[in-house]
Amino acid sequence: MTIGNIGDRRGVGAVVDLTHPHTPAFPTWDGVPGVALERRASVEHEGYGLHVWHLDEHTGTHLDAPRHYDPDGLDAASIPADRLVLPLAVIDVRARAAADCDHALDLADIAADEALHGPIPAGACVALLSGWGERVGGPGFRNVDAAGVMRFPGFALAAARFLAEERGALALAVDTLSLDPGRSPDLPVHRFWLPSGRYGLECVAALDRVPPRGTTLVVGAPKIVGASGGPCRLLAIT
Repeated sequence: MTIGNIGDRRGVGAVVDLTHPHTPAFPTWDGVPGVALERRASVEHEGYGLHVWHLDEHTGTHLDAPRHYDPDGLDAASIPADRLVLPLAVIDVRARAAADCDHALDLADIAADEALHGPIPAGACVALLSGWGERVGGPGFRNVDAAGVMRFPGFALAAARFLAEERGALALAVDTLSLDPGRSPDLPVHRFWLPSGRYGLECVAALDRVPPRGTTLVVGAPKIVGASGGPCRLLAIT
């Protein structure tokens, strides 16, 4: 059975899925598979299908809740629903990331983006488009160097502070494994952003398919009490 295209009857704009399919082969921070399905029942034998999920909260396209870095912060289930539907602003740093795999999105990137596309709206999710999403199928996504250090782009702490304090952003998103650049030893963006009550989205897909402004992001966050995050479905409505 298939579901047809109901776009003309939905009453909303085009929907772009910003979520990577999650499989045991999807790259993870520590290189250990982040998901496995254990079959408990099948249609052929029990008359219905059922799996038990064995899941790392921070794998695949996923949410970092404040509790990921703040024991007293909001868990995944407690993030208010009105913070999960928000404007999406995409900052394209692909050229700089191609020249420098360690590039951290900085104040100059924000200024250049706003000069072209206007101010980042208050209450937005600000996404870094580095081009890393195209690397998911190979070793270039984790991009581990000879010293065993991952090398990929992320946000600079100064940029994260500016987006929080001057633009009122509620979320950061990256198409890489981390809000911080891969070689960051102490993850300062995580340590600032999440305890501030904001959340992050990592391993986001298809950011090149949405415009820099004018898109509404819907974050299908897991409503699991106590969770510090979890895989989620991200939908951009243009």
